[in-house]
Amino acid sequence: MLLAVFGAASYHFGFFRFSYPSVARYPIRGIDVSHHQGRIDWQRVAVDEVTFAYIKASEGGDWRDPLFAANYDGAAAAGLAVGAYHFFTLCRDGLSQAQNFIALVPDSALPPAIDLEYVGNCKTRPSVENFLIELSAFTDAIEAHYGVKPIIYTTRSFYRDYLAASPIGTDSLWVRDLFGTASWPKDREALFQQYASNGRHAGIEGPVDLNIFLGSKEDFLRLIMWQALRRHHTELNGLSPTGSLC
Repeated sequence: MLLAVFGAASYHFGFFRFSYPSVARYPIRGIDVSHHQGRIDWQRVAVDEVTFAYIKASEGGDWRDPLFAANYDGAAAAGLAVGAYHFFTLCRDGLSQAQNFIALVPDSALPPAIDLEYVGNCKTRPSVENFLIELSAFTDAIEAHYGVKPIIYTTRSFYRDYLAASPIGTDSLWVRDLFGTASWPKDREALFQQYASNGRHAGIEGPVDLNIFLGSKEDFLRLIMWQALRRHHTELNGLSPTGSLC
């Protein structure tokens, strides 16, 4: 019993985790945060091997993270590449959820992301067909506004149940796998992996999710440059954010 308690406490406080991705292979490291992390000292975070940050913006059709603006502005001011994500609620329609996100989130250095998982979601479990209709409504609205498809963050179980057999599942993925390199999204591109939920970083009290970019520094730079070029193209053509690239 004591060993079990000690092990659980050690994991919670970040003394060990199940995955230690190679820094040489995956040099681009990041975190994702929400109001659960409280106030963050982003200047301290930026000197602790963090290159990018995804910030929770919204959830469902009307909830918005109260610390989104502080986190977004703080991370950007600290020189991090910043993106925003939306937690998709299974019991709300996709369009209203996209509108909630769009009303809050500016165009960013990283593509917008959508969080698809069971934990913390409503108990409703829609059919695959109905879910994909609402997901398409969300992704279409996001792409029309920002000119880019959102990255799909998902877990192994959610991917298996709803995305594996869907064309939407071929979009860029951000996969959660705490036990090594994620290989379950077969024949699908994964850009990011969340590899720990108990990370510890300077500037943050308590645990934080740890992520890696599944590519080289050059690949990450190309992603950032593509986002910048897309925004610049929109500005040069005098388009609203709903404009898209030629």
